[in-house]
Amino acid sequence: MPVRKIPLAIGETYHILSKSIAGYTIFRDDKECERMRALFKYYQVENPAFKFSVFFNAKNQQKFNQKYSVSKEKLVEVICYCIMPTHIHLVLQQLRKDGVVQYMNNILNSYSHYFNIKTGRKGPLWESRFSNVLVETDEQLAHLTRYIHLNPTTAYLVSKPQNWSFSSYQEFLGLIKEGQGLCNYSELMHVVPESYPEFVNSQIDYQRELADIKRLFLE
Repeated sequence: MPVRKIPLAIGETYHILSKSIAGYTIFRDDKECERMRALFKYYQVENPAFKFSVFFNAKNQQKFNQKYSVSKEKLVEVICYCIMPTHIHLVLQQLRKDGVVQYMNNILNSYSHYFNIKTGRKGPLWESRFSNVLVETDEQLAHLTRYIHLNPTTAYLVSKPQNWSFSSYQEFLGLIKEGQGLCNYSELMHVVPESYPEFVNSQIDYQRELADIKRLFLE
């Protein structure tokens, strides 16, 4: 396995992007998206104390995880995420040495195994190694969460980000029941649920225009 030239650092925050091979649609329905979101939770610890199938079918995954992984240390903290038909975005804070790499390898390999068995296909599902960019400032982090939460509207999958169920946007709005969320961003950024929608929605048209220009030059 290739080694990264610049190792990811403990305590730092990174924007992670992983794409499917050749833009292949790998999240085709709600169930597949829910599975990936559950993998985001399940593999936050290095060696979960229970099988994924047990965790996935638990009524309250958060409480189940807390009960049976109490002695486990997290590899990463999930700050923000979005699951798209052909790719995933994550903002991760690394908590242990090589935590991000272990975490991403676990979730990507697990989903590949599941998807290939389900569809009868063989071979790799993801495009090379995931990409990562260091988040250096608070302002950069705020704009990054907006960019990620706008991905479904930029792709014209929905008209408003709140209409996309498979991102952390509703968590940022305080609409997820206590114990049901995935993200922990309170130590890195202050989010005001009442004003965050305006901050995000104000850039819908601009982000779509940028995406259209990018496609124009790539085609």
